[in-house]
Amino acid sequence: MNRPEGKPTQPRRSRPVLVADQIKDWVVERDLKSGARLPNETEMIAQFGVSKGTVREAMRILEAQGLVVTRTGPGGGSFVGEVTSERAKSLLANYFYFQELTVSDIYQLRKLLEPELAATLAGKLSAEQLDRLQDLATRYDEPAASPEEERDQHIVSLRFHSQLAQYGDNPLLTFMVAFMARFLTDLTVYRRLYEPHNEELWIKGRQSQIELVQALRAGDAGEARRIMREHMERAEDMMQRQEAKVRRGFMAV
Repeated sequence: MNRPEGKPTQPRRSRPVLVADQIKDWVVERDLKSGARLPNETEMIAQFGVSKGTVREAMRILEAQGLVVTRTGPGGGSFVGEVTSERAKSLLANYFYFQELTVSDIYQLRKLLEPELAATLAGKLSAEQLDRLQDLATRYDEPAASPEEERDQHIVSLRFHSQLAQYGDNPLLTFMVAFMARFLTDLTVYRRLYEPHNEELWIKGRQSQIELVQALRAGDAGEARRIMREHMERAEDMMQRQEAKVRRGFMAV
């Protein structure tokens, strides 16, 4: 019998997954922090009215997500874990890997967020932080001489943006900027977007980053915002062309 048309049915969630969600809700309701001890297995069986096997599987799910840490030995047990930024980025990247994002999809957000991040950091960075950014911006003083060096230059250029994000004080903004830099790095490597040699991309990208560091050092928020916005617009255009060249090359094989 044909299924009637309408909204697609959601996959049925297993009991351990449901219990894992209940445990998370229980932790949130009590405002438990990282390191707080969780009830033992017997207490959880009574708390959630499920079997030992279901509780154990639910805890394994939470451990895989980084939300629970289990220690053995004296003083051992299960404790609230803290998901690191790197782990969160990895999990999110796994999700977007199957969404077939384009360069335009990524830059739509980068153009909105990165100019604002740059503006908020103007005049607020230490000499050491500015020197770190300057080092990344000027790491290569010559265009790439090989595809491998071209790849490395792309990666270092994007690392500049990740480093800049680490200096922000808005956790959500800094996470999103750093995540997009990481995802674009992966996209560049996976799709080999670095292979068509593009000296213009290197020259303009390098110069924009040097000028941005100068604006940040001078404490000029408006100039930092302008430089980053124009940098994002140029980079999007040139990366789209890189993507198109790679696609044409693939189709010609």
